[in-house]
Amino acid sequence: MQLKDRVALVTGAAHRLGKSVATALAEQGCHLVVHYGSSEEQAAQTVEELSNLGIEAVALSADLSLEQEIEGLFDRIDSHFGRLDILVNSAASFERQAFESVAASDWDRVMAVNLRAAFLCSRQGVRLMEADHPTGGPPGLILNIVDLSAVLAWPGYIQHGVSKAGLLHLTRIMARELGPEVRVNAVLPGAVLPPPGMTTDSTEWRRMGERLPVGRTGEPAQVGHTAVFLAENDFITGEVIYVDGGEHLLGAGHRRPGAES
Repeated sequence: MQLKDRVALVTGAAHRLGKSVATALAEQGCHLVVHYGSSEEQAAQTVEELSNLGIEAVALSADLSLEQEIEGLFDRIDSHFGRLDILVNSAASFERQAFESVAASDWDRVMAVNLRAAFLCSRQGVRLMEADHPTGGPPGLILNIVDLSAVLAWPGYIQHGVSKAGLLHLTRIMARELGPEVRVNAVLPGAVLPPPGMTTDSTEWRRMGERLPVGRTGEPAQVGHTAVFLAENDFITGEVIYVDGGEHLLGAGHRRPGAES
């Protein structure tokens, strides 16, 4: 897929990893829908920065835990751009909670944002992508951002880990079912952003990188570059690409979770 003048929606794109993915796509000429939940000021700043790259960017808010707000989000995209080529499901919560304290409401809250919203956004996204496909354009792309909790057992992150594992399998199921009109892939970042309370120049962050097979931590832009690669190469579907410096080879216990997004 040639990315110039394509339209991409990145959920949770106001800051952190979602912003990096949106920036990488914009640098290739994609027009961007910057979704945000409550980070209105950061979303506006992101739109300004993306617009300076010579593309059109708009910020749209929606509570992804509510189906009607997801539907409204895609209706606004359709009204504004009249199409959608790329959907990046990046928005997610990251909750730590001991197993015995997880109530049904806690479970449902995390699943609604991390897994159900990705499914509902994908369903709405496919509607717009398939409307454009008969014109002879390339297949649309859904890109899901997962993390190492999808493949490693992180104590204290039960509902988060199960939601991300579900998102990883949803990637494969949708890839099989939605082709050839839509491709579906996943990116699994590792230590590319320090968690809240830690900085990139901290000793803890440096030591975290030294324990990885590549010997260093990564950068958010490397996740964005991977998103661009998966968007451009239209012979890849149902794939997950690890951008983690080999961290998945080490197992669950070598570092504190939370440094991936």
